[in-house]
Amino acid sequence: MKPISTSIWRKKPVEELLKDKQTSRLTRTLGPVDLVALGIGAIIGTGIFVLTGVAASQYAGPALILSFAFSGFAAGLAALTYAELASMIPVSGSAYTYTYASLGEFAAWIVGWNIVLEYLVAAAAVSIGWSAYFSEIFHSLGVLLPTALTSSPAAGGVMNVPAVLVALTIATLVTVGTRESVNFNKVIVAVKLLVVLFFIVLGARYVNPANWHPFFPFGHIGITHGAAIIFFAYIGFDAVATAAEETRRPQRDLPIGIMGSLAISTVLYVLVTAVLTGLVPYTQLNTASPVATALLGAGVTWAGGVVAVGALAGITSVLLVVIYAQSRVFFAMSRDGLLPGIFKRVHPKFKTPYLNTILIGMGVALMAAFVPIEIIAQLANIGTLTAFVVVAVAVLVLRKTNPDARRPFKVPFSPFLPLLSLVLSLYLIINLPPLTWVRFIVWMIIGIAVYFFYGYRRSELAPEGQRLRWMFRRLPAVRFRPRRPRRD
Repeated sequence: MKPISTSIWRKKPVEELLKDKQTSRLTRTLGPVDLVALGIGAIIGTGIFVLTGVAASQYAGPALILSFAFSGFAAGLAALTYAELASMIPVSGSAYTYTYASLGEFAAWIVGWNIVLEYLVAAAAVSIGWSAYFSEIFHSLGVLLPTALTSSPAAGGVMNVPAVLVALTIATLVTVGTRESVNFNKVIVAVKLLVVLFFIVLGARYVNPANWHPFFPFGHIGITHGAAIIFFAYIGFDAVATAAEETRRPQRDLPIGIMGSLAISTVLYVLVTAVLTGLVPYTQLNTASPVATALLGAGVTWAGGVVAVGALAGITSVLLVVIYAQSRVFFAMSRDGLLPGIFKRVHPKFKTPYLNTILIGMGVALMAAFVPIEIIAQLANIGTLTAFVVVAVAVLVLRKTNPDARRPFKVPFSPFLPLLSLVLSLYLIINLPPLTWVRFIVWMIIGIAVYFFYGYRRSELAPEGQRLRWMFRRLPAVRFRPRRPRRD
C-alpha cells in the first residue's frame, strides 16, 4: 500500500518502486551489450564531433585534453553512484527515481525537472550538430546549403531545417519500438567507433606539435572552465539507467552498461582531443563541426568528407538515446502523478510511451530550429551536474535509511567516493558562466510553480481530494462589509 502524506518531502519506498516495475507494460529485451552500446551511443558524438571546437577555442585551448581527463574522472565517480542505485532500484526514471526514494518528492521533482532540461537541450544541441555535419558533407561535394535554412536566427539564419527534420525522424523511430531502436543504435555505434579510430590513426600523421603551444592560452583555470563546458559530453551514461525496466537482468547488466560505456568513451575522448588540437590552431576550431574542419584545415580534404559521414551517424545515435531517455523519465514522473497522464500512456502494439516521445520530438525540433548551440550546451551542463550532486547524496542517505536493501553493486570506499563526486560536481557547477545560472534559476522558478500548482496535488502519494490549503493558511481573511448608505 502506498504511503499517504501531505508533506512535500513524502518518500516513495524502494518496495513500492519495485512493484511499479513488476506491473510495467514496457518489454524487457535489453542485455549488457545493448546497454554498453546505448551508453556509447549517447556519450560519443556531441562531445567529440561538436563541443570540442567551442570548448577549445573559447575556454581551454590545447589544454582541453586535460579538461576531458578531469571531466572523465568526475563522471567516473558519478557513474559509480549511479551504478549502485541502478542495481538497487532497477526502475525507469534514473536520478529522479533514486531521489524519490531517498530525499522525498519535492527533491525528486527538482531533479526530474532538471533532467527534463538536461535531455531536452542535449537533444537540441545534438540536432544542431547533426545539421552542421550534414551541411559539411554537401560542402565537401561543392554544394553550399543556404544559411537561412541551416542556422538559427541568432546565427544569421531563419530556421535550422535539417535539425528539425532529424529530431522528428528519430522521435518517430523511438516511438516504433525499443528493440528496433536499440538494433539501429548498435549499427550506427559500430560505424561511429570505426570513424573515431580512423580519425585518431589518420590524424596523428598530420599533427603539428607547434599547434599545442601555448598549451594553456587561457591559464590553468581554463582546464576547469573547459571541463565544465564539455562535461555535457558525458551525460550518456545516466541514460543507461533510464532503461532499467526494459533490461532482462538489471541488477547485473546496468552497472556493466554504465561503467563500460564511460570507460571506453573517456579514453577515446582524450585521444581525439589530442589529435584535433594538433591538426590546426585551436583558434580555428570555433565551429559546430570541428573534426571535419580540422581535417580540411590540415589539407586532408578527402578524409573530411569521410569523417563527416561517420560523425553524422554517431551524432544520430546520441540523439536517439537522449530522446529515448527523456521519454522514460517523463514516463516515470507521469506514473507517479507529477506530470499529466498522457506521458505514461503505452502504445498497445509498440509497447512504448508513444505520446510523450512525440511531444519530446516536437520540443527538441523547436529548440534546435531557433536557439544557438552555445546557449544550449551550457544549460545542459548545469542540469546534468545538479542531478549528479543529488545522486551522490542519495547513495549516502539510502546507505543509512535502507542498510539491508540488496545492492548487487556498491560504490567502493563509501562515503569518501560519493562525497568526492559531490564536491567535484559542485566545483564544475561553480565554474559555469554566470548567464547560465540566470537561465537555470528562471527554469527552476517555473518548475517549482508547476509542482505546487499541479504535481503536489496530483501525486500518487497525496491524500484523496488534497488541495493546496497549506499555501493559504497564513493569508489574512478578507471580509466584506455592507456599504453604508450615502448621505446627501
